[in-house]
Amino acid sequence: MMIVFSHPAFRTFAFGFAGLLSLAGADRAQADAQLLIEASTGKVLHAENATLPWYPASVTKLMTAYTTLRAVKEGRISVNTLLTVSRNAAAQQPTKMGFKIGTTVTVDNALKMLMVKSANDVAVTIAEGVGGSLEGFADLMNANARRLGMTQSNFVNPNGLPAENHVSSARDLAILARALIREFPEYDGYWHIASIRYGNRVMRNYNSLIYRYPGADGMKTGFICASGYNVVASATRNGRRLIAVVLGSWSGAVRAQKAAQLLERGFNSGGLSWLTPSLGTVDALAPVDAQPPNLREEMCGGHRRKPPSEENEEEPEESASNASEESGNGQAFMLSGAKPAKFVLGPPVETTPPVVVFTGPADRPDPVEQIASATPKKKKKAAAKTDESTKPAKAAKKEDAKSAKTAKPAKPAKKEDANSAKTAKPAKPAKPKVSSTTQ
Repeated sequence: MMIVFSHPAFRTFAFGFAGLLSLAGADRAQADAQLLIEASTGKVLHAENATLPWYPASVTKLMTAYTTLRAVKEGRISVNTLLTVSRNAAAQQPTKMGFKIGTTVTVDNALKMLMVKSANDVAVTIAEGVGGSLEGFADLMNANARRLGMTQSNFVNPNGLPAENHVSSARDLAILARALIREFPEYDGYWHIASIRYGNRVMRNYNSLIYRYPGADGMKTGFICASGYNVVASATRNGRRLIAVVLGSWSGAVRAQKAAQLLERGFNSGGLSWLTPSLGTVDALAPVDAQPPNLREEMCGGHRRKPPSEENEEEPEESASNASEESGNGQAFMLSGAKPAKFVLGPPVETTPPVVVFTGPADRPDPVEQIASATPKKKKKAAAKTDESTKPAKAAKKEDAKSAKTAKPAKPAKKEDANSAKTAKPAKPAKPKVSSTTQ
């Protein structure tokens, strides 16, 4: 006989307690945070350590985008407002666009660069342009977090680079993602741009789900050593949109795989929902009072085969799918009736061309950066073509040289001619007379 405790107070206690036990009892390869919700209702479909504090890393930029779009909606700025790259912005650590001090960029282009390239210099440029300073923008971010009910979040900077007390949770990030979808439907395109083109540079979105998982339409990835690999992902299928949050994965590949598995389970578990207890809505999840785990040693220790970065697609010895299946606690079990597919990601598919971004005003894009960035490759291509065109000629010369070498036996005849010429020396005196007359 199975007893289901449905009282909200019990669920709240069980949720927080199970989350702590899960993190304490599991080995680090399993101790991540996962959450899956419905975008329209906020209904929780799956949760694991969802209310444990976590370092958000570049997923922070979802709040940077939210705060910026709130300013647009309130009429304080527009998408064509020009922002200026300051010395502080230009000095930010990679990943960044690398703009020079004084470069201007519209809010629209800045948001595209922020969401696809995850550019830290652009994040600071937005913050200083919208909030007046980093501190002023952080105040706006935290005010928005409180208004949305993100009770576990505190933001110190707009890019998610390591900072004391810069924290969030899977719960709060799901609330934020849902708010972005619901409050700014006209700007939904920012979340699912597969790639951007700046001059001759094409930059692909770090969220590989966008071009590898059917129906994926957002949102943002993040990584710092302390947090591991994070992602907030959304996908729509048959008019139903789900939001998945995965924090603390081993690599970008594992992060994408776990998010895809969550989404797949959610889309395919409709017929089994009556077997599982209700977990309520995302805003009703009870926060856990604890310190965020610091994963620096595991993520950035010397045991890694590849350098830790957003581009790291390294697989651990134990596959992501196996780790996901074995890490189940009471909450993770709720969707286990629909066995997760081990491979739910397809190969990268280019469905749309890169979105062109630029610096300068919207009506007069800055041509200098684009020409400067495009010129070197054009020259190289031209040089390459020249080299290709000269290869046949060079080959012909070599052949001629070879044939000349093979023709050496004919030289003795020339020597005989020379000898015969020597015998004809008496005829030479006539030449000076001719040369003197020509001068």
